[in-house]
Amino acid sequence: MKRSLSTLSGTAGVLCVALGLSSCNKPVSQNVAATVNGRPITYAELDRTIAAQFPAASLKSNADQTTQIRLEALRALIDNQIMLQRAEKEGLLASDADVEAKFNELKAPYTKEQFQKVLEQRKMSVSDLKAQIRRELSVTKLFNKEIGSHISISDADVSAFYNTNKASFNLAENKVRLAQILVTPGPDPNINNLKNDKAQNDQQAKAKIQMLDMRVRQGEDFGTLAQNYSEDANTAPNGGDLGFVPESALDKANPELRKAIMDMTPGQVSTVLHTPEGYRIIKLIAKEPAGQRQLSDPRVQEEIRQGLFQGKEQVLRSAFYEVARSQAKVVNYYAESVLESRDKK
Repeated sequence: MKRSLSTLSGTAGVLCVALGLSSCNKPVSQNVAATVNGRPITYAELDRTIAAQFPAASLKSNADQTTQIRLEALRALIDNQIMLQRAEKEGLLASDADVEAKFNELKAPYTKEQFQKVLEQRKMSVSDLKAQIRRELSVTKLFNKEIGSHISISDADVSAFYNTNKASFNLAENKVRLAQILVTPGPDPNINNLKNDKAQNDQQAKAKIQMLDMRVRQGEDFGTLAQNYSEDANTAPNGGDLGFVPESALDKANPELRKAIMDMTPGQVSTVLHTPEGYRIIKLIAKEPAGQRQLSDPRVQEEIRQGLFQGKEQVLRSAFYEVARSQAKVVNYYAESVLESRDKK
């Protein structure tokens, strides 16, 4: 009997493919929000992700906003799963030793009680955090192999950029080079970051910037967080890099923002700053005195090299995501349920 049932089940699967029956796309478990090449992403995982992003937010005040947040969060989980499976296929999964090393690095600044509180704030268990670390390390290895290793910035490229943009390296006054992560309270549909993540109101904006501040303090890369979550469409693709800003321009800035920047040293990251546009975290990359900066200056060469590399990397990463999505078999059951619900209203 078991063999007969198994045969019938297999036959049904063939019929589903052959006939394109939409009813065959339903998951075996109602707790499955989506599948990527047959691997499930559960609603429990989706809820944990949202809770970690919006720990203090109420998602029940506006049904449409809640649905949009869930759709965007699930899209990010799908992308993560696609990349993780690509890393598995390439034999690039992070080892247990790598995961443990990163885990110990993250918890080192905290007491046992403090670290447990951090996990509770992010609605995570130790195993959840280790799974996230493994995924992030694995995807980093994947990007290094498939993208970073294919980018070469020559000395000629650096020289050509400098000669074309030489005037921009002549500083008429003291300047500071800044990067930022910006979170705004308005539901702007034009926001574009790698995670398609957008706060819908002030409460969500506060919760999101607090989550990002915590992750920066835990040692996560500022530029990567800016690419994934910053809501400044102009700087998010470049890791939040604002370039060099004249000190005189800071006179027009929010006084608290100006004071924070002027008091910082290169490499330092600010606390969360509340400005008219929203909530910011600022990183001071460098301070440069007035005058012409020469190509012979190693800092100038490295700045140009990094800028050219990041530009090429962002283009290739966007293309890599698109190709990976097109090659994956994704079934988004939650999105299907949203569409089905329109007929019941």
